[in-house]
Amino acid sequence: MAAVRLCRCRCRALLSRPAGALRARRGLAAGPEMHFGFQTVTEEERRERIYQVFENVAKKYDVMNDSMTLGIHRVWKDIFVHKMNPCPGTVLLDVAGGTGDIAFRFINYVRSVRKRQLQRKLKHHQNLSWQEIFESYQKDGFNSLGDSQVVVCDINREMLKVGKQKAQHLGYSEGLSWVLGNAEELPFDDDKFDVYTIAFGIRNVTRIDLALQEAYRVLKPGGRFLCLEFSHVSNPLLSRLYDLYSFQVIPVLGEVIAGDWRSYQYLVESIRQFPPQEELKAMIEDAGFFKVDYENLNFGIVAIHSGFKL
Repeated sequence: MAAVRLCRCRCRALLSRPAGALRARRGLAAGPEMHFGFQTVTEEERRERIYQVFENVAKKYDVMNDSMTLGIHRVWKDIFVHKMNPCPGTVLLDVAGGTGDIAFRFINYVRSVRKRQLQRKLKHHQNLSWQEIFESYQKDGFNSLGDSQVVVCDINREMLKVGKQKAQHLGYSEGLSWVLGNAEELPFDDDKFDVYTIAFGIRNVTRIDLALQEAYRVLKPGGRFLCLEFSHVSNPLLSRLYDLYSFQVIPVLGEVIAGDWRSYQYLVESIRQFPPQEELKAMIEDAGFFKVDYENLNFGIVAIHSGFKL
C-alpha cells in the first residue's frame, strides 16, 4: 500500500508541472548532441554555455577583436558593408550585432551616399540663390539617412549594453534601435527588412538551419541575406600557420587581455567546427535563398556569403 501511495504522489506531482517544463526536461534529457568547440554537449547546454561566453567577453570584445586579428577585422567589416552597398531608405536587420560595428558602418555608408546625392542635386541647380540653396540643403540635410533604419538584434544583454554605450559615446542615435532577440526565433513580422546581416555570429547559433529560415522569413521579397564569418583556409601551408596562431596565441591573448582563457579557446575551436564554405552555401540555399554565392577574404580565413529572397 505504501508503494501505491508513493506512485500516486509522484504521478500527481508530474501532472501538476507546467507542460512547457515537462517538454524542457524531456528535451534536455533526450535532446540531440551538439558541438561546443571540441566538446559534445546537449542543445540546451550549448545555448547556455555560448550565452555565458559572450557575457564574459562583452566588455573586452572589441579590444580582443583588434588583438586577435591585428585589426584586420575592421577591413573585413568595411568590405562587408561595401558589398551590401545600402542606399538611403534601406531597412537593415543586423543579427548578433551587439557591439554595433556593422550598424555604425551602415549608418556612415548611407550618410555618405546621401551627402553625395544632395551635392549632385545642388549642382543641377546652379541658378538658385544662396538662400534657396541653403534652404534646400537644410531641408534635405536634416534627414541624413534618407529614412534608412538599422535594428541591432542580439540574444545577449551584456553585448547590447556595450553596443548602446558605444553608440552614445560615438554619437549614433538617428535611425538606430536595439532589440533583445534570438536568431532562431526573431521577434519581428514577416517581410519586414530589406537586408539581413550577421557578422561573426552564425557559428555561435545553436540551430543554424532555424536561423536561416528566420532570416528568410523577415526579409522582404527581393531582400538580401549577407553573412560574414570565419571559414576554412584553402592554402595548406597557411592553414597550418593559422592553426598554430589560433591555438597557441589567441587563448593566451584572451587570458592576458580579458582574463578568460576558456572563452577564447572555445572561439578558436568553434571556427574549426563550423561548416566549410560550400556546405554553408548549400544550407543557405536549403532555407530558400537564390543566387547564393560567397567570397573568400585572406585565403578563406573569413568568407562573405550572400543570397536573395526572390
